[in-house]
Amino acid sequence: MRPEVTAARRVVVKVGSSSLTTAAGGLDPDRLRALVDVLAAARAREVEVVLVSSGAIAAGLAPLGLTRRPTVLASQQAAAAVGQGLLVHRYTDELARHGVVAGQVLLTADDVTRRSHYRNAHQTLARLLELGVLPIVNENDTVATSEIRFGDNDRLAALVAHLVHADLLVLLSDVDGLYDGSPDEPGSRLVEEVAADADLAGLRIGRRSGSGVGTGGMATKVEAARIATGAAVPVVLTSAANAGAALAGRPVGTLFRPTGRKRPTRLLWLAHATEPRGALSLDAGAVRAVVERRASLLAAGITAVEGRFVAGDPVDLVGPDGVPVARGLVNFDADELPALLGRSSRELAADLGAAYEREVVHRDDLALLTSPV
Repeated sequence: MRPEVTAARRVVVKVGSSSLTTAAGGLDPDRLRALVDVLAAARAREVEVVLVSSGAIAAGLAPLGLTRRPTVLASQQAAAAVGQGLLVHRYTDELARHGVVAGQVLLTADDVTRRSHYRNAHQTLARLLELGVLPIVNENDTVATSEIRFGDNDRLAALVAHLVHADLLVLLSDVDGLYDGSPDEPGSRLVEEVAADADLAGLRIGRRSGSGVGTGGMATKVEAARIATGAAVPVVLTSAANAGAALAGRPVGTLFRPTGRKRPTRLLWLAHATEPRGALSLDAGAVRAVVERRASLLAAGITAVEGRFVAGDPVDLVGPDGVPVARGLVNFDADELPALLGRSSRELAADLGAAYEREVVHRDDLALLTSPV
């Protein structure tokens, strides 16, 4: 038995589209019912469960007469609009057999990186769990633009694990774990445990899902595991068929052990769930202040501005070598900043007024992308 699993009192479970749908793209009621039975059994052991479920777009394909997942964003959103209701309706009915209430939570990256939105998302999920509800989380595919999409639900699940302060993340796929080569190749070996990034060296990790209905692959699952374990949440990666055994603590699939410490959750989202709208080039002194002293970024340390962004957007902070060292929410529009570069806060306040004395990026809205030396 795995003590990391049996000791977990709050678990995030992510299931992919390929584990819920038929080859034709519609929902498979038997697979979904089997998953719900496993989740209900975990709750019967007094484990709080949050489900991150793919499948909305896949569920909408058949009703719209589509044979494959569309590549155009508007068509994906149309399929999600149809499929999300079908997906949650099915979950609601199946959970009701166990006396469990389902609650739908749809998120975009914007919802959890801007401070007020993040606080609301955290409080809503916490309250749902207090009330005994099983939250069903998905990306808000219907309205998310390309700039505020998570990209895949594996990464979303890793970040939700931090949002709800989970003790464990379980990633369910159509393969039974991480292999050192293609699972279909003779001689490929299941990797039972990953304790550090070094354990992944030399592994050939696939890039894409072969099901035709999902967006993920083994690479996205390994990256999600890195995000979670890097902030002290253990991860089990296995197949949906092994879900019951995995949640019971049996040694199935691959266990990723924690590699880091707990981090401020909103900053984890900022680092991993946003795409930068621009970049600020920093001099060496500003890099040291931001990375080593965890200081706010001031205009005096900025040498150049790239991109089109407005106040509140995420931007990368780039060192003299061109490597991003941090990501933060900027307090000025892109067209305001060139006139401020290299000038001290006191000088800006004297010339332009007190409003221009504020930080370009406040340290509370700044996530490091590199570790201090």
